[in-house]
Amino acid sequence: MAYTNIDDPSAYFQTALYAGNGTGQTITNDGNSDLKPDFLWFKNRSETVSHTLWDSTRGITKFLVSDSTASEYTNVSGYELTSFNTDGFGLGAHNNAGINQSSSYNYVGWQWKANGGTTASNSDGSITSTVQVNQDAGFSIVTYTGTGSTATVGHGLGVAPSVVLVKSRNEANYWVMYHHNSSSTPQSNYLLLDNNGAMGTFNNYWSSSAPSSTVFGIIGGGYSHNKSNINYVAYCFAEKQGYSKFGKYVGNGNTNGTFIYTGFKPAWVMVKQSNTSRSWQIFDNKRDGYNKDYMPRLQADNNSAEAASAGASMDFVSNGFKVRTDQTGANQSGGTYIYMAFAENPFTTSKGVPCTAR
Repeated sequence: MAYTNIDDPSAYFQTALYAGNGTGQTITNDGNSDLKPDFLWFKNRSETVSHTLWDSTRGITKFLVSDSTASEYTNVSGYELTSFNTDGFGLGAHNNAGINQSSSYNYVGWQWKANGGTTASNSDGSITSTVQVNQDAGFSIVTYTGTGSTATVGHGLGVAPSVVLVKSRNEANYWVMYHHNSSSTPQSNYLLLDNNGAMGTFNNYWSSSAPSSTVFGIIGGGYSHNKSNINYVAYCFAEKQGYSKFGKYVGNGNTNGTFIYTGFKPAWVMVKQSNTSRSWQIFDNKRDGYNKDYMPRLQADNNSAEAASAGASMDFVSNGFKVRTDQTGANQSGGTYIYMAFAENPFTTSKGVPCTAR
């Protein structure tokens, strides 16, 4: 069996850096493959402005904010995001700090591919969901309506998801995350993307068992992922060797920090200390500082501008990432950290070609 079925991760994930212009523009990706994004995550790197998250299931007028519990925002068509293009995206003429203010502002757009906006009804669970899925990449966008009673939701991946991230659309409430490495009983744990709180514990929060190859569970009682008649979106991720990894590590409190093996050279990593209050740290391979000095960090639960500090330093190497700080943000001694990571290159391609470090 080949080491990986994904020789070019840029077919499924890419990062775009660009300067705003306030008048409308087209951003074209620079990866080896063309990528038409279905899930877009933007952040103004220069200013204190919220992250905005868009997807092709909900459409170009709808976005959510990762650093807030706010419900879904609706814009006039073409106001901010104008299109999901064959290799990038279009931005509108709205001179707004969110995704395209004037050229003095720098932006990052992280992009994942699903199924080109094509959805299907899924009746695998007790709730009928709408699913847009890319099984090759292990990614699906799922929308459903809560019942308030214990239920299951079909995700379409064909394998059990490692991460499920759920947000209410028409109600202000938390972003809740299931992470398969949060504990030995991850169905009883949850993390909140919109704040820096420690991992929460509630018996069978994701129902009585971990997600299966067809469904994930949602507990009854009106919690933030299953209130009656509330609409939700869920982003579901399954590990794919050589492309994605969703794991955990323990910090050592040393500048010669922990090495985390992923099986690929990372393009994007998000880290969260789960055993105490600590912000979500996001790193990528495009912004300045990669494998030198301090990597610029952005925080999913915080609207702050990009910052480089000793609390956020790591190297991306051919088969994983190496923490290069003794600070608590990513490497407190004895601290438990969960992470999500996506690849720039697999460690070894399907033809046996090895990846080299930067």
